[in-house]
Amino acid sequence: MLPDSRRPEEYADTGDSPTKGRGSSGRLEAFLFRGPAGNLEGLWKEPEGTRAGSAVFAHPHPLHGGTLHNKVVFRAAKALSRAGYGVLRFNFRGVGLSQGRYDGGRGEVDDFRAALEEAARRGGAPLVAGGFSFGSAAGLRAIPGDTRVRAFIGVGVPLGSLTSDPPPVPTVPALFVTGSDDVHGPPALLREWAGGAGRIVIVPGADHFLEGKLEVLDSAIADFLAELSGSSTV
Repeated sequence: MLPDSRRPEEYADTGDSPTKGRGSSGRLEAFLFRGPAGNLEGLWKEPEGTRAGSAVFAHPHPLHGGTLHNKVVFRAAKALSRAGYGVLRFNFRGVGLSQGRYDGGRGEVDDFRAALEEAARRGGAPLVAGGFSFGSAAGLRAIPGDTRVRAFIGVGVPLGSLTSDPPPVPTVPALFVTGSDDVHGPPALLREWAGGAGRIVIVPGADHFLEGKLEVLDSAIADFLAELSGSSTV
């Protein structure tokens, strides 16, 4: 979905999450689960407080250093857990311990669907789906027709870097977060693509990785999920 000519450092992780390499510890569990091309590596975080459902949040481009330990992915998962969701982060095929090979975004959509199944098995429905950059595009293509998915969270949807048709606009409540200086997910393209769908949060002065601005992401997700919870009868 993203051209290989992009500089690798633009998608490489910019630091380890505090959970990297710790395996299973209390409310956090590292494990393998079955995917369409072999086992997928996952990290499950139990919800804080009353359970609201389960969530899947996917990482940026596999060919440019993206993994489940990406800082944006880690912060989004933490915000989801605080809101009461059991959260599954996972590595797409060919990343980390996940089997298989990169499939240009096609097989990765099936990986995302497998992650939704695993999250539902572990924590039940309803589900919140989401992702950062490449992961957001894969998630948007994976959720149509899945009635368990009640909402979507997309960070840095890479509309400016896609080499295929744009993903479908979600029909469920959605939150889109992007930096004002994001060259891969420019705000203008995001607004044009989303139309009237979803809530768009533009982070002033932020790049694709929201470097130095991740607290804005925390607040945006918390506010969105609080509103979702208040308006839901599930």
